[in-house]
Amino acid sequence: MENTSRIRILMISFFIIVTYMIIEVLGGIWTNSLALIADAGHMLSDAISLLISLLAIIIGGKAASKSKSYGYKRIEILAALLNAFTLIAISFYIFYEGFTRFKNPPEVASGGMLLIAFIGLLINILVAGMIYKGGDTKKNINIRSAFLHVISDLLGSVGAILAALLIICFQWNLADPIISIFVAILILLSGFRVFRDAVHILMEGTPLNINLEVLKKEIYNLEKIEDISDIHLWSITSDIHIFTCKIKVRNGNEYRNNEIIDNIEQLLNSKGVNHVTIQILY
Repeated sequence: MENTSRIRILMISFFIIVTYMIIEVLGGIWTNSLALIADAGHMLSDAISLLISLLAIIIGGKAASKSKSYGYKRIEILAALLNAFTLIAISFYIFYEGFTRFKNPPEVASGGMLLIAFIGLLINILVAGMIYKGGDTKKNINIRSAFLHVISDLLGSVGAILAALLIICFQWNLADPIISIFVAILILLSGFRVFRDAVHILMEGTPLNINLEVLKKEIYNLEKIEDISDIHLWSITSDIHIFTCKIKVRNGNEYRNNEIIDNIEQLLNSKGVNHVTIQILY
């Protein structure tokens, strides 16, 4: 039921964002505003991010098989890489157009630009509110990522509004490319972070929110543990973490060892590690 609610919220948000993104692109062409087109590009990144979350929930929910023992959870990471490349490509396009307009700032229909940007801001506030209220942004990393994308786009809409106001009040047409480049920087940073995190997971890096050295010391503090070796901690996807190790215990018996393993598993579960495999050495 929880996944059904998330899927419904993400689908509604996706269609709202895509619909207004198309309107904003057409409005940017009509008003000759690069800031609006840049904001539409950011909305495209939002749409892709929402689609990634949908794919992660729908496809990732498929059962494991003989050929895919962990199921389809990593579809989220592969989609995130595509998201990152798209964000980076959009940002470079906006940079190119923005610097071109510095030489010869074109006339901008600032009134229409202001209206479209303001409606875009309201759309972003609506979508962000829907995701925050019903999407579990605190516990679900995928939903939180989509929410942060929308918040970033909300700032882009604010930038487009600011550019329109500067043009209306001071006839400063340079405000359009300047604000556009600022929005492009936000998009580029978002793309780089998504790319970095996706590659880190694909390289089976340690989850960023867990310090392996601190974790090792905490395990040592459990009674009767003499040595820990072959420690490995990695992620299948952003919220599925796996831990394996070998431990040597002092003067333990089989029943006591099982208790020690249970204590280690409880410690790891409290840190969000879902799958734990421990080998006892004698």
